[in-house]
Amino acid sequence: MAKLFELQQERATLTESIRAMMDKYDGAEMTAEDKGSMAKMDTDFTALNDRISTEQAQLERERLAGEKPAAELAKGDPKTTERRAAFSAVLRSGNPNDVHVFAALQQDNPTQAGYLLAPEEFRNEVIKGIDDLTFMRQKANVLPPLKNAQSLGYPVRTARMSSFAWGTELTAPTMDSTLAFGKREFKPRPGVSGILVSKTLIRNVANIDALIRSEIAFEVAAALETAYMTGDGSNGPLGLFVASADGIPTTCDVSTGNTATEMKTDGLMTAMYSLHSQYQAGAEWIFSRAGVLQIAKLKNSDGQYLWQPSVVLGTPDMFLGKPVNMSEYAPSTFTTGQYVGLYGNLKNYWICDAMGIEIQVLNELAALTNQTYYIARIETDGAPVLPAAFARVKLG
Repeated sequence: MAKLFELQQERATLTESIRAMMDKYDGAEMTAEDKGSMAKMDTDFTALNDRISTEQAQLERERLAGEKPAAELAKGDPKTTERRAAFSAVLRSGNPNDVHVFAALQQDNPTQAGYLLAPEEFRNEVIKGIDDLTFMRQKANVLPPLKNAQSLGYPVRTARMSSFAWGTELTAPTMDSTLAFGKREFKPRPGVSGILVSKTLIRNVANIDALIRSEIAFEVAAALETAYMTGDGSNGPLGLFVASADGIPTTCDVSTGNTATEMKTDGLMTAMYSLHSQYQAGAEWIFSRAGVLQIAKLKNSDGQYLWQPSVVLGTPDMFLGKPVNMSEYAPSTFTTGQYVGLYGNLKNYWICDAMGIEIQVLNELAALTNQTYYIARIETDGAPVLPAAFARVKLG
């Protein structure tokens, strides 16, 4: 934590130096020497953002890997302790007794591969790791898992009423014929991830549960966040940065005020205030690191910088008074017509899971190379459900 705080303080100091340099010239042409200094500070700023992201990820890894072993977590419950200890033994050697091989495997008999079924606590810890690493799962509306259906449908209003008219006390109303509803559907799609681990490593790792959990968590988290940002919805979640009538249409795109290569203060304010007031309270920004670097230099009409970097642990950076989420998976190509940011209320992005992560252990498939496969599967879907709650920032 101390290192992360130091990095954030260093970034704040560098930001002030960049601002001082910009104020020194106030739009005038810089000297060649100061141009070089400015370029170096830009590079250092990007590097610091990288180090901050890396340190945050490492802290999460250490948190996951430093959790107590399964048997200790289950202390006080002999049955759970025995089951988790057996599960850990299966992860190490392929069977709970380390010596027996069974020809017939069945789920309802623990000694005949039943121990391969991860205890419920193990699955929940994997999901928790994903939640911590993927900010969209923290901020979006994650629906209860589907249990008795293959998909989830919900009604959506596609057109409002349009029949009100002024008249006298005897005026007959005109019956409305424009109010209309449609249906949107979530259909969780399967996703799979695998880890190939040497048996020697498995035997010597003190807490194999934490190793497998942390690796799966980071792998799946990256795939999920990529889908929540730029997924096309054809075989998985529909992303925020994909124009679609089933998600956020092009009518929510805002490019006015931006150039072909840069976001501008006027363009971002136009995007911000394109949202109705009822969505402003919970609205947040999403940018890539390149986007954050660009908006860190923007000023308002009074010459005041709009970006406020956080120097307090647990507090987000702010832009125009709203939290900034910096994602490695948000678009970062700054050319004509590209999406480079988003402003909106992320509770209007819905995520629907059909099941939590399931773990399979394949001991024999790679036996010739002294390795074991660990396979994780998840079924999930996601999409924006209320276009009016979002404004996509687009270059001119």
